[in-house]
Amino acid sequence: MKPELHMEVTKSGILLDRELSQLTFNRRVMAQAEDPNIPLLERLRYLCIVSSNMDEFFEVRVASLLAAGSIGGSLAGHPALAANLERIGKECHALVERQYEILNNDVLPALREAGVHLLRDSDRNEAQRAWVKQYFDREVRPLLTPIGLDPAHPFPQVVNKSLNFIVSLSGKDAFGRGTAIAIVKAPRVLPRVIKLPDEISGDGVSFCLLSSVIHAHISDLFAGREVIAYSQFRVTRDSDLWVDEDEVKNLRQALKGELVGRQFGTSVRLEVARNCPPELSQFLLDQFSLDQSRLYRVNGPVNLVRLSEMIDHVQQPELRFPPFFPGLAHKAIGNDIFAALNKHDILLHHPYQSFQTVIDFIRSAAYDPSVVAIKQTIYRTGMNSDLMESLITAAKMGKEVTVIVELMARFDEEANINWADRLEQAGAQVVYGVVGLKTHAKVALVIRREEGALRFYAHLGTGNYHPTTTKLYTDFGLLTANQDLAVEVNEVFIHLTSLTKPHNLNHLWLAPFGLQSEIIKAIRNEAKIARSGRRGRIIVKVNALVDESVIRALYAASTDGVKIDLIVRGACTLKPGVPGLSENIKVRSVIGRFLEHSRIYYFRNDLAHDVYLASADWMSRNLFRRVEVAFPVLDRALKRRVIAEGLNPYLKDNTNAWELEPTGHYARRKPRGKQTPFSAQQYLMHTLGTPVAEVGE
Repeated sequence: MKPELHMEVTKSGILLDRELSQLTFNRRVMAQAEDPNIPLLERLRYLCIVSSNMDEFFEVRVASLLAAGSIGGSLAGHPALAANLERIGKECHALVERQYEILNNDVLPALREAGVHLLRDSDRNEAQRAWVKQYFDREVRPLLTPIGLDPAHPFPQVVNKSLNFIVSLSGKDAFGRGTAIAIVKAPRVLPRVIKLPDEISGDGVSFCLLSSVIHAHISDLFAGREVIAYSQFRVTRDSDLWVDEDEVKNLRQALKGELVGRQFGTSVRLEVARNCPPELSQFLLDQFSLDQSRLYRVNGPVNLVRLSEMIDHVQQPELRFPPFFPGLAHKAIGNDIFAALNKHDILLHHPYQSFQTVIDFIRSAAYDPSVVAIKQTIYRTGMNSDLMESLITAAKMGKEVTVIVELMARFDEEANINWADRLEQAGAQVVYGVVGLKTHAKVALVIRREEGALRFYAHLGTGNYHPTTTKLYTDFGLLTANQDLAVEVNEVFIHLTSLTKPHNLNHLWLAPFGLQSEIIKAIRNEAKIARSGRRGRIIVKVNALVDESVIRALYAASTDGVKIDLIVRGACTLKPGVPGLSENIKVRSVIGRFLEHSRIYYFRNDLAHDVYLASADWMSRNLFRRVEVAFPVLDRALKRRVIAEGLNPYLKDNTNAWELEPTGHYARRKPRGKQTPFSAQQYLMHTLGTPVAEVGE
């Protein structure tokens, strides 16, 4: 499927719209769900990913646009913003409509043929209905609290993205009053996907949704009343946290209070069942202060993300991607990681190579009597983390442990607050970064006393120290004992904890101080080389490219003859292939089994082949409003590896790659003529992964 989306340009005429570009990314993800060559459960998972992405899009991007309009009153005073929101809304409605078409017409019917059944009430046989009735009476009904609306029972607070039902009733209540509407909240403690017992599942395995169970028995909640109509509904709210960091004395305590309020932020979207009567949907819109354009009538469950629970319960391996086992780099390292690093740097390419090596690095440091200090940044790490436990162990053993925890990491605030509490209790020094800036850099430092002197060992990465995402996201990490590089990492930590200006950094590019200027300097250097008649070449791989200053520098380099390839997974506002502006620039996006997450900057630089790995995308927020680190790969062999693994395969990909056209449309690459199909991710899994035959040896 080719995402057909008309992309508007900004006032300057040289940039594509950021929000619409982000939505085209979801179109590309959704195309994976349409692909018959992808296993069925994985196709369903892609639909769930789209739903999750759309939730965040409304919670953050749409909410921020609406907030911008509300600053000066109604959107009527902001015609350009209102027009942009209208375009975004049309694309969102079309995208959601197509999403449910794929679910109902393609994925669920194919799953039924494969023996996986998602049963509505009309699909269930007598035995299944009897079991569902018992389940409702035993597990669901006792936890439900129907609320009949009257002056004493006003419309209740509805939690962000929670499952609820609106019910229209006839007749009078037990007190003789004509309360006509009731609200039923689905308890969050109940599973949204329920597996039926094998003995009544029939051919295969059967599931039903909690929403379907409540739908089937909602009249049981209103004895003596007739249920005229009902619908499930779900409201999405503004979920960006805000605290006045100049005013609060304790950011952690302030955030704890804000986390509760996030559940009840400003409403930005209402989802209801397609058959919801207009009067009920209008009633809900009025309650949430939304207009009709914010209403989404869906042909199925209002939260497709919940269907991922079904995926986890199905045991048919042929419906999933074949198992993949990452390469075990630590086997070649041996038992002493510090001795290995003193011989050579170690480059890790996740998830193709195991993240366990990084965990072992920190764990070894925690127990090594020669280690005197460990310093690390934490942006996202999850609720369970062996790495964080190692830091706690190190602190308890008396080592100097400093952890810079980013409390404002969106949707990970609660986990990070919990880790900050535990680290402080263990005796670690916990710092929350720089006021007004998110610490997004991914760096760790180990300091050992060796032969009477201190020696530094560092890990620098493009991705988070997160046990789950390291198995699903593509990222690079560098372990090094290069003292020039590691000492600069220590300078970054001193800068973040002391809030003093960092010393001159010869190797690291640090945002918000010099990263943007260094990037533009490197781009201009390639342009200078090209103007002199030599070959200028830039290859960049990032998640997003929206910073106008960088884009203008790329345009200028293109007009000077620099050949530029950009591998941008998500939003890209640069217009490639425009004569006289960007004719030497190509942009592609690769969507596959793993989420492309690594950031790589390559500049040919007269055969110096400068390679930088980074935590930063080319977005204004990363370059000016975050603490980010880009670091060079200095070892020639490892530099060649980054190019051979992180760039070249993605430029060669003709299976999972999409090319951006000047109009903003993305065209999927396909093998031409006698070309052999080539997938970068498949190639890397085969090249770097552990063969199945060797697993368990």
